[in-house]
Amino acid sequence: MIGWQVPGYTLVRRLGAGASGTVDLAVHDATGTPVAIKYLTGQLHDELFRYAFRDEARLLAEIDDPYVCRLYEYVEAPDGAAIVMELVNGVSLRQMLRAQGPTTPESALCVLKGSLAGLAAAHTHGVVHRDYKPENVLVTAEGTSKLADFGIAMPVGADAGASVTGTPRYMAPEQWTGAPAEPACDIYAATATFFECLTGRPPYDGGDLATLRRQHARAPIPTDPAPRPVHGLLRHGMAKR
Repeated sequence: MIGWQVPGYTLVRRLGAGASGTVDLAVHDATGTPVAIKYLTGQLHDELFRYAFRDEARLLAEIDDPYVCRLYEYVEAPDGAAIVMELVNGVSLRQMLRAQGPTTPESALCVLKGSLAGLAAAHTHGVVHRDYKPENVLVTAEGTSKLADFGIAMPVGADAGASVTGTPRYMAPEQWTGAPAEPACDIYAATATFFECLTGRPPYDGGDLATLRRQHARAPIPTDPAPRPVHGLLRHGMAKR
């Protein structure tokens, strides 16, 4: 457990952890509302990391949509920083795919619909998510989905510079080159996720970064494993340009 915790909340349990932070389930003491608290734990004293964390909170605050995990508050103190977010009562799409395997196009689109609406809301507010994948699609107990984790989101048109970030199996060709952030890269990742819902695997399976980059940039779009009626959708969504 980390030493610093957001005042006014009682920790319940750890939900997950990554390179730059952890996510805890907690309860708001005043109202009893369950929340998810994302703590920045990696390189606490690195101002660039703090700036990126603040930026995630700022971008989340701009998107008030029922299909995006809502921001409740951003808290920063000398000992840490945290984003307090809506807790989604459900599981990730990744967990669903592991438990149930591939599904039909109709079922996949029903599950993805909410998160895609959240993606559209982000784009309307000038935000590119840049990391749409099964782990970031949260499916509620009622079967609707929400978009989560804006940790590497950027404003539309923002220059990524020399930084190439994202999840390689879902990254559009332009994202590999550090091109300015555009909604098209989210559409590509969402289509790759749709492909995985249908087939049980991502569209490209390169064993290393160089191979994956080459496949996303030049390999044919693998429509054959998917049902024929959605081939056109896959070709459109994963177009190289």
